[in-house]
Amino acid sequence: MFAYYLELAIRSLQRNKVLTTLMVLALGLGIGACITTLTVLKLLSGDPLPQKSAQLFYPQVDPFPMDGYVAGETKPQPTMTYTDAMNLLHARKATHQAVMTTTGAKIAPQQANAHPFYSDGVMTTSDFFGMFDAPFQYGGGWTESDDESRTRVVVIADFLNDKLFGGANSVGKTLRINDHDFRIVGVLKHWAPQPRFYSLDLGGRDYGDGDAVFLPLQSARAADMAAGNTNCFDEIKDLKHLETAPCIWLGMWVQLDNSAAVADYKAFLANYARQQIALGRFHRSDTGLPDLMQWLRDEQVVPDDVRLQAGLAFGFLLICVINTVGLLLAKCLRRSQEIGVRRALGATQRTIFAQFIVEAGIVGLAGGLLGLVFAELGLLGIRHQPAEYASLAHLDVSMFALTFVVAIVASLVAGLLPAWRACVLAPAPQLKAS
Repeated sequence: MFAYYLELAIRSLQRNKVLTTLMVLALGLGIGACITTLTVLKLLSGDPLPQKSAQLFYPQVDPFPMDGYVAGETKPQPTMTYTDAMNLLHARKATHQAVMTTTGAKIAPQQANAHPFYSDGVMTTSDFFGMFDAPFQYGGGWTESDDESRTRVVVIADFLNDKLFGGANSVGKTLRINDHDFRIVGVLKHWAPQPRFYSLDLGGRDYGDGDAVFLPLQSARAADMAAGNTNCFDEIKDLKHLETAPCIWLGMWVQLDNSAAVADYKAFLANYARQQIALGRFHRSDTGLPDLMQWLRDEQVVPDDVRLQAGLAFGFLLICVINTVGLLLAKCLRRSQEIGVRRALGATQRTIFAQFIVEAGIVGLAGGLLGLVFAELGLLGIRHQPAEYASLAHLDVSMFALTFVVAIVASLVAGLLPAWRACVLAPAPQLKAS
């Protein structure tokens, strides 16, 4: 029976090519706009480490003076001083803990006639790779003793290894960074969380191919590598000695495996803040411990204009659906006599309703195909924008499937009123009119 409905629907759509084209075009435009904005929204609001995000937390303390402070309303600072970072790190109150900041790395290739170039880098501590499940292609990370002894070692990204060593095992080779030699101890497989959550507020890019080099914090600082983002809360004359300066420039992540561990760490942070107030280092007692996804929300990694665009796109789709309802209803009224003849020949209301719903479904499928074309054009335009995430704007399998789900749902919703109107038409008046 479905094949019969399908044949009738195709014939009907072919008889009214202008109306059919208008309906498909309206749905295609609405669906294309929705899928384009949803793809961008999904990209920006996605979970960068879905297998572990619920266990990762971002400790916050506040060493700033009381100026501008409002108890219960002022949020803790997003970064911390070197002293506080090292105190929390060495307390070892979590399963894993790592301190980090970004840096600019000038890399000098060893090949003849090759020119130095700049890449993004991270200065961090040894637990970074284990805590974030960073996969290795060759070698591994450095040790805690390498951190303390300021050993000049480095872990490099796969794309840098491909560029400098043709993808071969480069562990043990020397890489010259900022005019200092570092020994390669590990090469990562492709690893580029989107967004780059561990460097928010630390400078650098939030999206892209990822960082090229990862260096021990103290080793890199001993080699005069600069921090990506520094915020000082007292007068300072020399930024070269950030370790003792009244400046916040480091972020810290900890892994807490259960709710009891989270509660214990919150109590530890509160006690630490009270201790620092007693020592005269702190004036504010506020602390924070957001998990990864809450931290992304706090940092507003999804701009308000992207959410607004998604809302507007769905509003546009609604307008397109309403227009399609009107066009389908016009087709229905033009076929009143045909419907009356079919009813007189024994077709039930259920049969007529099913026929028109199948017709709406075909329009939806065609609109979905056209919507894919419009979505690809929209994403192509986004990829030519200067935004950091622009190059990542591509349709994936889930969004491809969602396109047709939206298309079918939209077309069926649009077809309900015309189908109902068709099945309740009284056959007698239509037969008399014919």
